[in-house]
Amino acid sequence: MGPSCIWCMRRTKWVPPHAALATARMRHCGDQWTEGIHMGMFHNRVAWVHGAAGAVGLACAQSLAQAGATVVLSGRDAPKLQAALQQVSGRAHAVGVDISDRAAVFAAADAIEQTHGHIDILVNSAGVNPPQRHWKDLSFEDWQNSVDVNLTGLFNTCQASLRGMRQRQDGVIINIASWAGHFAAYFAGPAYASTKRAVLALTETINMEECIHGIRATSISPAGIDTPLLDKRPVQPTAAMRATLLKPADVADMVTHVAGLPSHVCINDILMSPRMNLPYLGELETAKRPPAQTN
Repeated sequence: MGPSCIWCMRRTKWVPPHAALATARMRHCGDQWTEGIHMGMFHNRVAWVHGAAGAVGLACAQSLAQAGATVVLSGRDAPKLQAALQQVSGRAHAVGVDISDRAAVFAAADAIEQTHGHIDILVNSAGVNPPQRHWKDLSFEDWQNSVDVNLTGLFNTCQASLRGMRQRQDGVIINIASWAGHFAAYFAGPAYASTKRAVLALTETINMEECIHGIRATSISPAGIDTPLLDKRPVQPTAAMRATLLKPADVADMVTHVAGLPSHVCINDILMSPRMNLPYLGELETAKRPPAQTN
């Protein structure tokens, strides 16, 4: 016999150490699973996922739905959001909302609570970073949009969801930050790095103030996820580099794990990266020194 199952704590069969966490979950004590996720894990739980039309947000919605949650997908691009909804199996529906519109966010939260009775899990995965992102190129409009979405929008969704969570003395908030929030990186630019660092502080203050109300918050800071957003970087990773990066499902797997932990456990911050971490390897460095002038 091997270690206890990480979900039900019953003894289970040994799993090879190279097996992924999702595969490890399949070596369970006999309960029903699908694609490595316990189907009854989030029975009667409602998850609200923002940025659900993006690669990471969609993966989170899929994972939580597979685990039995009722998932509400949100985003501001209606056609993309509906296309994402078609890729989620289980109990799921879409609510279009621009998270920078505070009134719209609160109205959406009220509608979800009226329909489902509660919001148990909030996942903030919406985020933007303009292609023209460095000081010499960054427009005020792009700066403001980054702040509105990455920070103010996240503040709006948290505050709208905290009302009901506080009343019920229970809730999980998971904010997707970034490696660049911990370690400023030239390729990230000032708008993205600043707002993602602020997300870490915002998440920390939720735990400071709301832990007494049964609420816990986690910031997850990934480095190097293989998504279409990489195509907007000034210096794009090569195909060989991309093959070694995190996948959206890796982040979603962590989100589902954190959301499924016992209510007395709070994971404050997760800093995750691919084993072949591009910032460590120096493979995303940009030449900044001007070329030497010749006479």
